[in-house]
Amino acid sequence: MVSVEELEKICQKIMQLDPKMRSARIISNRGHLVAGGMKEGLKSLEETKHDEMMFMELALRVRMRRDFDKELGRVHFAMSYREKVIIMSFPLADDDVLLASGECEIDFSKIAFAIMDLIKDLRDYVTTF
Repeated sequence: MVSVEELEKICQKIMQLDPKMRSARIISNRGHLVAGGMKEGLKSLEETKHDEMMFMELALRVRMRRDFDKELGRVHFAMSYREKVIIMSFPLADDDVLLASGECEIDFSKIAFAIMDLIKDLRDYVTTF
């Protein structure tokens, strides 16, 4: 099991990949923030009280996506390109998830694969069918 301290270091490395990164957070399978947060000096676009609701919805979505793994293959990451921000989610072991966000101008194809490389040891490839 990876310590919270190690997870914090990974989140910091993700934020250092590109100056346009806004946040990197590890969310538990129950939707609770485990490590990480917003880049220092930046304000979150969503209200703090909405964070936990967003985290719970994300954790549920990650679990639901596994229903299609047999037919479509495993999800490596999912991305939402919104008007104000790009949000990427990366499934981890035990249905935990890395939630990362960046400015819309970020090179999201490069950053997503760089993040996948940083979190490769946190991923779980055990199939449950």
